[in-house]
Amino acid sequence: MRVKGGPQGHLRHKKILKLAKGQRGSKHLLFRRANEAMLKALWYSFRDRRTRKRDLRKLWIARINAAARINGISYSRLVFALRKANIDLNRKMLADIAVRDPQAFTAIVTQAKSA
Repeated sequence: MRVKGGPQGHLRHKKILKLAKGQRGSKHLLFRRANEAMLKALWYSFRDRRTRKRDLRKLWIARINAAARINGISYSRLVFALRKANIDLNRKMLADIAVRDPQAFTAIVTQAKSA
């Protein structure tokens, strides 16, 4: 006789179906389809946690570049000038300043240019 593992198997299936809640069609009803959907969803979330970091950095650079060009300097020259002036602001903070407080950003740019 073979061992099928009834209660444990049922709990395992319930766990997968709970993870697949909110899926469309049979993906939240049938174990095999739910398992496929869950594995794919977990893979996407793993991959996109890394992609999000890249996307945000791109966004920050675009915002800094736009604000820098308003102040008459390109992004790459601004970053070089900031490094030369020993102004240690990361891209996230620079982009936030550029969006929320343009006068402060202009002050930072003029300070970097003068160094």
